[in-house]
Amino acid sequence: MTVATVDTSLWLRSYHGAHAAPARLLCLPHAGGSASYYFPVSRALSPRIEVLAVQYPGRQDRRGERGLGSLQELAADVYQQLRHADARPTALFGHSMGASVAFEVARLMEADGVAPAHLYVSGRRAPSAHRDERIHLRGDADLIAEIRRLDGTAGGLLDDPDVLRMFLGVIRDDYRAAETYRWQPGPPLRCPVTVLVGDRDPKVDLDEAATWQTHTTGPFAMQVFDGGHFYLHSHQAAVLDTIRSGLTPSPRR
Repeated sequence: MTVATVDTSLWLRSYHGAHAAPARLLCLPHAGGSASYYFPVSRALSPRIEVLAVQYPGRQDRRGERGLGSLQELAADVYQQLRHADARPTALFGHSMGASVAFEVARLMEADGVAPAHLYVSGRRAPSAHRDERIHLRGDADLIAEIRRLDGTAGGLLDDPDVLRMFLGVIRDDYRAAETYRWQPGPPLRCPVTVLVGDRDPKVDLDEAATWQTHTTGPFAMQVFDGGHFYLHSHQAAVLDTIRSGLTPSPRR
């Protein structure tokens, strides 16, 4: 019997071949982000770790599709694609909104009897640490000011009227999905969880970050970096070392 191969490339982008790698890292972007944000991560970790970066609908080559619905729906779509990948230890990394999506994917994995190798959550408060934020309801000027405040997008992008017109629709949809996300209580995860956060991040304080510990019965670690919401731009090497140490075996002596 021939087993049909499902093309997952619309959702899951592989930039560097690492099909023989013993472990996989699934990367989920922030609000307004795209899979290509993780190209440097793929380049740095391959071929020892296979990196798959999620391309959300509504942007770049998927701009003709409807934008994000709820984060739970997005997580279900992502996991449906991931189920078609070959079986190997799979860790999840999400930054900001992507951390919430990664958490929901991890819940689906465990409910399906699949143990995530590790959950790395960056720049995001714990699911149970809710803030009543409504930036997605504000005007364009306020939305642009918020993006500049977080310093996550190149200034040239915001200064190009044509690009900005397309980008604002995407990021407003993403902000709506992130800000209307509500954690539904359930069993805690069993997998290891590592939190990474900037010490001056306006979107998450250290107490909100530490609350992630209540969402797993597995090993927990938290790393605090000098910086704001996009601290990882200045600490990429340290973040990559954290991932490597959690997903690759130590060399034998």
